[in-house]
Amino acid sequence: MVTAVSTPPPPPSGAIAYAGFWIRTAASLIDSVLLLIVTAPFPLLLYVLPSDSAVLLVSSLFSALIVILFWRWKQGTPGKLMFRLRIVDARSGGEPSLRQWILRYLGYFLSSLPLLLGFFWIAWDPRRQGWHDKLAGTVVIRPPSPGSTGVPS
Repeated sequence: MVTAVSTPPPPPSGAIAYAGFWIRTAASLIDSVLLLIVTAPFPLLLYVLPSDSAVLLVSSLFSALIVILFWRWKQGTPGKLMFRLRIVDARSGGEPSLRQWILRYLGYFLSSLPLLLGFFWIAWDPRRQGWHDKLAGTVVIRPPSPGSTGVPS
């Protein structure tokens, strides 16, 4: 039997609002474009570095550094921040550790391997965690607005 993917009901007042598949996909597309703009000059290193693989390695490490630094600094990338999303520790709701950030980034590769199944997992998981989130012990949330009471007006 095939079941439709549905959007979870809005959380009750004070509950955690997990970020769903589509908003995270939109944030990732924004991040991909911005990262491409930042790393586009790296092919110019072909004239300095000895091989294409060295250029690939340098640009991959630079991309990882940018993403992890943004996570550490703002608990999200520019795309997530545009949608008011934050990456938090799944247990405490606080800021993840550097170890969690690194595991989360490495988890992107795991999530990508089987035809992006680890990313699609976000759509079915009750806490909207991808495999990279599960590996790192993180969740992506939409925090309440400052000064909001959580009660609809």
